[in-house]
Amino acid sequence: MIDYQTELNSEQLRVVQEGDGPCLVLAGAGTGKTRTIVYRVAYLLEKGVAPNNILLVTFTNKASKEMLRRIELLLNAQPKGLWGGTFHHVGNALLRRHGRQLGVSPDFNILDQDDSRHLIASLIAEMGFSRKGDKNFFPKAEVLSSLISFAINSHLPLRDVIESRLASFQDKADQIQSVATAYEQRKRQNNLVDFDDLLSLWLRMLLEIPHVGERLRQQFQYILIDEYQDTNRLQGLIVEELGRSHQNIFVVGDDAQSIYGFRAATVENILNFPKVFPAAKIFELKENYRSVTPILELANSSIKHNWNQFEKHLVSKRLHGQKPEVWGLADQEEEARFITNHILDTLEDGQSLNESAVLFRAAYQAMQVELELQKRGIPYIMRGGVRFFEQAHIKDIIAYLRVLHNPADEIAWQRILKLEDGIGEKNATLVSQVLSRRSTPEVELGLSKSIQGAFTKVTNRVEWLKKSMASNQDSKLKIADWIIHLIDDFYADYCAAAYEDSRERIEDLRQLAEFSRHYQDLPSFLSDATLTEGFKGERNAAIASNDQNKEYLILSTIHQAKGLEWKNVFLVGLTEGQFPHYKSWTDRKELEEERRLFYVAATRAKDHLYLTYPIASMNSIHRPSIFLQELNPDLFESFEDNEKIIEIE
Repeated sequence: MIDYQTELNSEQLRVVQEGDGPCLVLAGAGTGKTRTIVYRVAYLLEKGVAPNNILLVTFTNKASKEMLRRIELLLNAQPKGLWGGTFHHVGNALLRRHGRQLGVSPDFNILDQDDSRHLIASLIAEMGFSRKGDKNFFPKAEVLSSLISFAINSHLPLRDVIESRLASFQDKADQIQSVATAYEQRKRQNNLVDFDDLLSLWLRMLLEIPHVGERLRQQFQYILIDEYQDTNRLQGLIVEELGRSHQNIFVVGDDAQSIYGFRAATVENILNFPKVFPAAKIFELKENYRSVTPILELANSSIKHNWNQFEKHLVSKRLHGQKPEVWGLADQEEEARFITNHILDTLEDGQSLNESAVLFRAAYQAMQVELELQKRGIPYIMRGGVRFFEQAHIKDIIAYLRVLHNPADEIAWQRILKLEDGIGEKNATLVSQVLSRRSTPEVELGLSKSIQGAFTKVTNRVEWLKKSMASNQDSKLKIADWIIHLIDDFYADYCAAAYEDSRERIEDLRQLAEFSRHYQDLPSFLSDATLTEGFKGERNAAIASNDQNKEYLILSTIHQAKGLEWKNVFLVGLTEGQFPHYKSWTDRKELEEERRLFYVAATRAKDHLYLTYPIASMNSIHRPSIFLQELNPDLFESFEDNEKIIEIE
């Protein structure tokens, strides 16, 4: 028998032993929520609950396997028949058993994201929408796939989602809706389901097939859901329907860490749980085992400014420690140098690079840090995506600048040609070969009228850049002007049609323009952009070799850092307009999610937390983030470099 009183703290023990009926467990950062769930399942099994009457839902396959492994170790036996896995994993198993009654044969195939996008792309072409609209742009398959998925998971009409997330394409709402309808029909005709179907069809089973719904409600007498703050509306409805009979719904989460609204997750699921289940018990796990007290006090002070939340106050088991430090640095270059110097100091103190992380809200905020790390020879890993200068949208714009600098650059010509509707890989290769020889492709290749039109758009842009180069001698301003012109001339519209996160990508490009003002000439700018790419090859080679002893500094978006922890955390770019993003200023709901993002970042730190912001860039002064301004100044040490302000004034 497990000695629960010895192995759990008093908060965890109460949850494990009193968790019958509807229960909401508010598990703060670092409070041992996984341990609590594992012991709760073990407790139920020791009390005689049959494994097949327990449903344990987690958000990743890795988390599911780890929980099941720990349950097995705890019991010293395998609980055969226990239902455990992600929502999609469970939905797949149930659909194969009961899907025939919804018209889905049990031998269905599952489309992954690439499959779904390929099918949608085929339908767009079949329906003749690829060149609709005045600007010859129609949302690409990746964008439509994301849009359709968001509508399903948020349980909203597709037209409402188009209005809120893709407003520039509202005039194409009818065509988008027809593609979505055709997509559903084609899947059913070919006995295919995608990831979203695994959830939407599961809900339909519960609602539309009474005997199946009742059987599932009776079978799953105890339902445990991890990370409930990250569920979307569709998943919330499944949980509500499934738990209606026995009411043994045990959800664990932290509303203060709900940060995935862009994926259709809704904090309302966890906030409204006591309303959906009026008899719900609410437990709190507040003892934090990760961070020292000063870091937790700062995090507590920040999150209390959110209105829409369960009030809580984390208490550290590590009573002593240094206060977080807030640093206002002259500009982004100084910010990058500050971080790099501190990282080198930790190495001199005998710490591993793996014990430190640099976190940021958006990729462009790490640009200067990446360049500085490369110059100082410090290896790093970028989590949450590719490095800044290797992102597709950055390379697209830089390709135009490469052509301007070197008209014989065939690879750059190919890249910018393929951005145009009607020019595919084959024609882009042929045209680029001719252009790199400074010949006239229309004459040499006999291009069709449609390809000639697309080609003319590209060459007109290049000619504009050439004329600008000839007429403007102020090189520092010139590169930024070129980038802004390319964005406004065509790339903003292209980006909206090509990428679901187009707003963030355009923000990256505007920051690239700002960054370019530091350079005296185009060759220097292109050299730095290219040299940073070379650094990645060495880094990836080490990763590919599975060298577990290799040390790397972690650079990560905050979203990707959730659930992780480091001894030292540097949170950069804390200025108004960047973090929180300026578009959240007029929307309290969005601002509160931004504050939760700040809270998540702060609670990743175990021993040392550094909060930094650039005071100025070029000719403008930045205000520190509201998340810094609203903190009690007694909770941190404050340092500021005033040289840049004096220089500008």
